[in-house]
Amino acid sequence: MNKTLVIGAAGQIGTELVEELRARRGVDQVIASDIQIKNLLTPCYELDATDPDKVRKIVQKEGISEVYNLVAMLSAKGEKEPQKAWDLNMKTLFIILDLAKEGKIKKIFWPSSIAVFGPSSNSVGAPQYGSMEPTTSYGISKLAGELWCQYYFQNYGVDIRSIRYPGLISWRTKPGGGTTDYAIEIFHSARRGKEFISFLGPETRLPMMYMEDAVKAAIQLMEADSEMIKIRTSYNLAAVDFTPAELFEEIRKFYPRLKISYNPDLRQNIADSWPDSINDSHARQDWGWNHQFDLKMMVKDMVNNV
Repeated sequence: MNKTLVIGAAGQIGTELVEELRARRGVDQVIASDIQIKNLLTPCYELDATDPDKVRKIVQKEGISEVYNLVAMLSAKGEKEPQKAWDLNMKTLFIILDLAKEGKIKKIFWPSSIAVFGPSSNSVGAPQYGSMEPTTSYGISKLAGELWCQYYFQNYGVDIRSIRYPGLISWRTKPGGGTTDYAIEIFHSARRGKEFISFLGPETRLPMMYMEDAVKAAIQLMEADSEMIKIRTSYNLAAVDFTPAELFEEIRKFYPRLKISYNPDLRQNIADSWPDSINDSHARQDWGWNHQFDLKMMVKDMVNNV
């Protein structure tokens, strides 16, 4: 039946990915699943993605050939429970990898993150290949996951594809506990007319991406011919980079009375370990990646929708 299963469909990426996949392929061809399904439209399943029997049952029942595995505990939240973050992020990956190894699934998308980089990585234009010393449980699990993806491809022929997402910005869902959540929260403060207190310092530059581009990238990578995929760990992916101060000034064009203050917390240390910008030339050359939204376009769309 060649259906698609999205695991973690109620999250920040999954919410918009399911909508776009269903628009392209038909509602019944895209199965949504999450630990809670109150915000999901049918067809959907309540699913504990750490339970291999339950995942297998859905894959077999629905005739799933393609899986987008989006389950993860993000960077800031994961630092509060590092062992739990590791267990969740790795176990859910292995369940899907092993199903593909058995021939139950033909193709997998698994997102990695700029969290795989660390203090020794190039801060400007971090390259596809270079030093990686992640400082968070989330980043460690993503780097390990990348290598397992490559291992399963090389040893078992598993067609798994991955991209290293930068910070993601969306108005459809609440922030999920990441280090770049400030870039979403500031829009809600602006709309409510409240001063925004940033948990990152004013000059903290980070790679960012609007969710429409993030969804487009995932689908584009999955639809690319397999011979175009040269990297089986995870592709660097980039769009824009900016600081909290630069974002604030852009939003003030729409909310002139918006005020901001800065009170960096533990997330500042995480952000300081990440690159300011990313070199994604391999993704652009191999499978034609090209982002659409710059800072001005993103801010305008967020202001119109938040």
